[in-house]
Amino acid sequence: MKIRKLVLKEMFQRGNQLISSLLAITLGIAVIVAIKNITIFSGKAVARELDALGANILILPKAATVQDYYSADFQDEEIPEDYVTALTNSDIQGIDNLSPKLSIPIKLHGRKATLTGILPKNEFKSKALWQGTLGIFERPEGCGTVGVNIPGVTDSPQNMVRKRVIDDLGENDILVGSDIAAMLKLQEGSSIEILGRLFKTVAILPSTGTVDDNRIFAHLHTVQKLSKKESVLNAIEIVGCCSAISKGLIQKINRLLPDARVVTISQIVQTQLSTNELMNKLSALMLIVIIIVGGASIANYMFANVYERRREIGILMAMGAQSSWIAKVFLTKAVFIGTTGGIIGYVFGTLMAIFLGPHIAGIPVLPVPILALYGVLLSMGVSFGASILPVIKATKIDPFVIMQEE
Repeated sequence: MKIRKLVLKEMFQRGNQLISSLLAITLGIAVIVAIKNITIFSGKAVARELDALGANILILPKAATVQDYYSADFQDEEIPEDYVTALTNSDIQGIDNLSPKLSIPIKLHGRKATLTGILPKNEFKSKALWQGTLGIFERPEGCGTVGVNIPGVTDSPQNMVRKRVIDDLGENDILVGSDIAAMLKLQEGSSIEILGRLFKTVAILPSTGTVDDNRIFAHLHTVQKLSKKESVLNAIEIVGCCSAISKGLIQKINRLLPDARVVTISQIVQTQLSTNELMNKLSALMLIVIIIVGGASIANYMFANVYERRREIGILMAMGAQSSWIAKVFLTKAVFIGTTGGIIGYVFGTLMAIFLGPHIAGIPVLPVPILALYGVLLSMGVSFGASILPVIKATKIDPFVIMQEE
């Protein structure tokens, strides 16, 4: 009789013990798969929220503060534009988007406003010293979101100005904040004179509730010329990968630019880091539980099976069966339990994640096929580990001693 057929026949004869062991490993795998599945989509959701908030790293003049940045009240403080060159030519990993910025105060119809210069992406392509910077505008691997470009949406001025990353912006084009647009009754295509120069409004930005609503965005070089401040900036905004920030991205930028103030919006970054840390701790806890509970259940099943089958094992060994053959019989059971528990656990865990994701975490969750492989490998690892001692005991049975019993 083949080992596989023998194992299946024997397991079904003792179905209750098999079901209890299979249930323990299946539930453990299901919980781990559910947590990991929700963690993956939670990370992507938080990353999208971080994108919506814009820059999470600021490079400012030494004398400037974050409060100055948010109040747009640091126009007298400057940093050299060469800092952009230093960043783009460095080997620092984890910089997603990068935008140099110069702001100057202006008055329009008697009201104070801020004219902010930003640099479109095509300018990075045209400057020889910045040729290596194009990769900065692609989200680094492992940052949580997938770089999907939707024409007319992800590349629209309204969407891209959040990150200060515009594909193209003419020297006489402007993007107008919602408050200024309402005050001046500007619409797309409208013209307005600023500091003696005529500009065309290419987009009205949606309200953000921030200082950006009172800004007018123009080409950086145009703002530099109007303010007579060539090759200087007020700030460099960076969208950094949160995992890279936690691994020392800020410290690396500080070492590269020691004369600048490098700050991170810690509350934003901490949101993702805290969420991921909590879910990872839950995963680690469940891994410990599955090793202890699932492993103990399988080990108990295997020990009981060896004890109940000791006479049969002794007879087989007396008839010439090798210890390796006996070991294969029990290890085949471990493979069956591990594979079955991993597959069923993945299915139930995925269903749990799909149901619990929207109700508990408030995010939609989809199946992650790679977790099936991880679930099966983990389940088989626990099954094999728990079966080692029972298998050793089975191969050490002395058939002569067993025959003398009773």
